[in-house]
Amino acid sequence: QVQLVESGGGLVQAGGSLRLSCIASGRTFNFYAMGWFRQAPGKEREFVARISRSADTTYYADSVKGRFTISRDNAKNTVYLQMNSLKFEDTAGYYCAADTRSGGGTVRPDDYNYWGQGTQVTVSS
Repeated sequence: QVQLVESGGGLVQAGGSLRLSCIASGRTFNFYAMGWFRQAPGKEREFVARISRSADTTYYADSVKGRFTISRDNAKNTVYLQMNSLKFEDTAGYYCAADTRSGGGTVRPDDYNYWGQGTQVTVSS
């Protein structure tokens, strides 16, 4: 079992920044890949970024590439999502997820077997 708790969401003006955190517990953190997803009202959950268990590979959705950075601190069992140059369309609930069956991670929500409860990010235009 893996428990995930996100924090760091909030209200920010367009062009601003936020850093999301996700603390994991329950299984050895550096054994599995982590991802961030988001879901806006009325839309499907979409991939944002993922990071391998050793942090040697990352991958981003085109919509956030160059603005968002995913990182992890395995000593703190934490994965981060630094979000810069935020846009109105980034408004969504943001969820971290663990893929304990893969060291690299994927872009498909169904491949992740543990999820946090989410943190809301609202960007005002």
